[in-house]
Amino acid sequence: MKIALFPGSFDPVTIAHVDILKRSVSLFDKVVIGIGKNSTKQPMLSVETRIQILEAVFADEPTVEVQTYEGLTVDFCRETGAKYMLRGIRTVSDFEYEKAIAQMNHALEPSIESIFIVSNPGYSSISSTIVRDVLRHKGDVSKFIPKEALPFL
Repeated sequence: MKIALFPGSFDPVTIAHVDILKRSVSLFDKVVIGIGKNSTKQPMLSVETRIQILEAVFADEPTVEVQTYEGLTVDFCRETGAKYMLRGIRTVSDFEYEKAIAQMNHALEPSIESIFIVSNPGYSSISSTIVRDVLRHKGDVSKFIPKEALPFL
């Protein structure tokens, strides 16, 4: 069984995340969305809310499941049986950052392959950080997040 992990904070999930995942589900038997808990970051949304949003967004995708994890992402890959790690690339700087992480992950666990999916050009400026800023200032984020997420915000 080909299992991929799509790790991230998803605080909040954006239409760019959804695009990457929807384009990749046909490549794998199962995709686990891994919500990483980072003790050094103060999230805007609770983990429970992020789980509910992602489950609502991907309710029609039977091969997608949502889980949370702490610690090294490669360790979570081992736990879930994932041999592939999905990462979205929006910009050249994303590529440089993701390449360094992929190389470190490969050094830690050579059996796990990082798969980079280039974002749809229209989504290259959308990030959770920017969406959080818009939300904090009471702006309209409906163009940047999936419609299923709106009731939770």
